[in-house]
Amino acid sequence: MLNYNSEETQSSVLKFEQMLKTNLIYFFDAQEFEDIIIHYLGFGENQLAKKALKLALEQHPSSYELMLLQSEIFILEEKYELALEVLEYVEKINPFDEEIALQKASISSKKGDHKTSINQLHQALSISEDPLEIWNLLGMEHLLAEEFKEASFFFKNCLDENPEDYPSLYNLLHCHEQLGQVESAISCLNKVLEFDPYSEIAWLQLGKILVKSGKIKEALSAFDFAIISDDSFSGAYIEKGILLESIGRINEAIENYEVAMKTNDPTSFIHKCLGRCHESLGNYELAQKFYIKSIQLEPSNEKSWESLILFYFNQKKYKKVKFYLDRALKSNSDSISLWKKSLELYTLTGKKEKAIDSCRKLIELGNYESEILIQFLDLLIDEKKWIEAYKIGKEAYISFPENRKIAIRIAGCCFYLSKNDEGLYILNPSTINNSEQALFSSLFPNFKKLLIDSLI
Repeated sequence: MLNYNSEETQSSVLKFEQMLKTNLIYFFDAQEFEDIIIHYLGFGENQLAKKALKLALEQHPSSYELMLLQSEIFILEEKYELALEVLEYVEKINPFDEEIALQKASISSKKGDHKTSINQLHQALSISEDPLEIWNLLGMEHLLAEEFKEASFFFKNCLDENPEDYPSLYNLLHCHEQLGQVESAISCLNKVLEFDPYSEIAWLQLGKILVKSGKIKEALSAFDFAIISDDSFSGAYIEKGILLESIGRINEAIENYEVAMKTNDPTSFIHKCLGRCHESLGNYELAQKFYIKSIQLEPSNEKSWESLILFYFNQKKYKKVKFYLDRALKSNSDSISLWKKSLELYTLTGKKEKAIDSCRKLIELGNYESEILIQFLDLLIDEKKWIEAYKIGKEAYISFPENRKIAIRIAGCCFYLSKNDEGLYILNPSTINNSEQALFSSLFPNFKKLLIDSLI
């Protein structure tokens, strides 16, 4: 692999950049141009890479290595057809270059054609002398195609070759999780730990799997071993803190969160966890301090806003809830969970128009939960907004045709809008039971007689 900062490469790059400042044209051999172009691509300076490539092809028009760099730049620019034309031409010159198959596989993958990409990667694998990178690419393609069994085979190959290949380890664990293979995941981590008993990453992942398996004591031991392996590993302290918190050992959880803060930059997440712990202990001033610090560290983190808002909800401090909710929605205006909190606040405080606005926003954001739709209908019915309630009800009925609570509400709106036949059809009085009859009568007392007559 090219060392972008090798003295030889740096010398070539300096010479090229000096040339650009003059009207002179310097000669570079093909390898020098390759190094220059790869250097610029490696640092994301694509325009300079293209300038170097243009001059390179003028001086070395028959270099297929430079042509492969041309196709790579076309791929970066999403000019896939042009890239394929170059690759087809290069393949005629040198059909046994694995880079051709790898670039074709990259194009297929970017187009979402994972099956073709996998076939092309196998073609590259058949002629490669170093399969490690191709195994990883094959694993990723199978992962993207949600073929977890096949993906796990290739990631396992990568890990067998290099037990410290943590990206492959994470991907392999993900595959085992998707396949429900808990024992296989544990076995995989044990192999890594056999190679390196002080792998804090492997101990951490083992602990997380043991937590999911309900093996709390073993999980705590795994997190402890991760900390022994690296006492500055904040992730292990955090996971141990979360586990201790979940089993009610709050003070110990606080200790671990505090160590995590000291071993790394303080995060919004840790402050939120500390706030939650102190709230559960009744240390409300401390809890408030940590919750507020959490949103200051990351104003766009809706989970932190939710925690602070829920904190004030629990204390019935609705003015505080409104103040922070308004601020939260300024930076998280498309957060469904925050708009649900808005609906909850305005329902509790009897501000029906505000609650209706919250419902409208939830619908606009694509939230079509039946409970929200029923709450929306009830608010509109309370405010006698029959036309809007009818329209919302009809949309809800399409999504939930079997939901009798929605049907009852639409029927009442139909009666108010003199659409009696439609209302009776939706309500279907012949199937109505006593509890549904009572619900209809409480919502629409004016039409109780109409319902009874239809039953008779």
